[in-house]
Amino acid sequence: MDLLVGIEYEVITGSVDENITHVLYDSKFAKDESLFVSIVGTKVDGHKYINEVIKNGVRVIVVEKMVDINHKDITVIRVKDTRKALAMISSNFYGHPSKNIKLIGVTGTNGKTTTVFLINHILKEYGLKTGLIGTIECHIGDRIIESARTTPESLDLQKIFCDMGDSEVDTVVMEVSSHALDLDRVYNTEYDIGIFTNLSLDHLDYHKTMENYLDAKIKLFKICKNGVINIDDNVSNKIIRECTCDKIYTYSTEKKGADFFAKEIELTSKGVSFTLVFEGKDYLVNYKTPGKFSVYNALAAIAASYVRGVPIEDIIYHIGKFQGVRGRFQNIISEKGYSAIVDYAHSPDGLLNVLKSIKEFAVGRVITVVGCGGDRDSSKRPIMGKIASDYSDFVVITSDNPRTEIPENIIDQIEVGIMDTDCPYTKITDRQEGIEFALTMAEENDVVLIAGKGHETYQEIGKNRIHFNDVEIVLNYIQGES
Repeated sequence: MDLLVGIEYEVITGSVDENITHVLYDSKFAKDESLFVSIVGTKVDGHKYINEVIKNGVRVIVVEKMVDINHKDITVIRVKDTRKALAMISSNFYGHPSKNIKLIGVTGTNGKTTTVFLINHILKEYGLKTGLIGTIECHIGDRIIESARTTPESLDLQKIFCDMGDSEVDTVVMEVSSHALDLDRVYNTEYDIGIFTNLSLDHLDYHKTMENYLDAKIKLFKICKNGVINIDDNVSNKIIRECTCDKIYTYSTEKKGADFFAKEIELTSKGVSFTLVFEGKDYLVNYKTPGKFSVYNALAAIAASYVRGVPIEDIIYHIGKFQGVRGRFQNIISEKGYSAIVDYAHSPDGLLNVLKSIKEFAVGRVITVVGCGGDRDSSKRPIMGKIASDYSDFVVITSDNPRTEIPENIIDQIEVGIMDTDCPYTKITDRQEGIEFALTMAEENDVVLIAGKGHETYQEIGKNRIHFNDVEIVLNYIQGES
């Protein structure tokens, strides 16, 4: 069976000569002439659904555990790791599509989405036919499809690569999450460029320790030819030490020896400007998204685009034309003279960066609406509250995506970080009411930050998803003012 090339396996029953027209890991899509890979998920074990998929026509099963199957005509193949096997089988099934395109992967706690969109903009404007895979959406040339997760499962990812190849895409820019790296979704995928943005507290509900979290990120730099590293982050030395890239490019706002160095940084409410020092020459860069973090995103995009072959002058020109990403520091101006900024900041470092950026240009008060997701890392909740209080003149604590947790319990945990500070605050469980309360408070020159959900168009309450869009709430409110 060609699908098993490169995989060590044992045939428990049946024959590997079965005709396979579909590969799947989700039992809901079982059909005739399919191969089902029983992966072990964080919540669901695919081995439990083997008899169900057999009833629906599957004839080849790949397992990593011994299973009892009462069907003599079923082929059972045992491997050491079904996640790695799924990645290999998927690549074989779709003809190794990543070999035919240039892949650029971006990993880090913050900045992945904006950096991916910015690189995609530069390369596309330069004339390359690009694809994009990320948290908000996927682009296959000019076609846009909704994203289910930051980095798709390996089977879905290889299909996207295949579709991109069929559409003559030559370069793909994608977010690579720590979950995807740890769960081998990008296993057996070849990257031309890997980018590290930064590392801060997040996802410890999954990774348990920061060391595990970092080790997951480092995996990207063992499967890419060129690394682009933010050397201002204190974990960069370990990444550079352990990576296996052919070449490393560095960027910084602090270390003059970096390959791409930013100096003379100017921050305003309309964006950032800085002088790029590259190969001994100075270049003026203007970028329309405000905040110090935008300088880092721009540096990462400049470095990656240059490695991909775009001349530095073209890169700088196209950066100046970039209009930003929805839900990422999206600034909405009221006719009353205040600003409402909608941002996806949902980690302590992300919230800190955004609030620091706002404080750099805010003339009036800073009013922050903040919440934390349920069924996720609870350790960051009081930290988020403390950061909000330290950098705001008023805080509204509200719901984010409470999921199966009681919203008021999450809010109380955030409150722990605020209650001993001098910052005034209120608790409003209903997110729409919380946002509207903050906007009601706003006066001329104030800035209202609505943090946490950014681009998301839903809210998860219990097991349900309801339509909810922070930007819509803000626009409707502000339009009602006039």
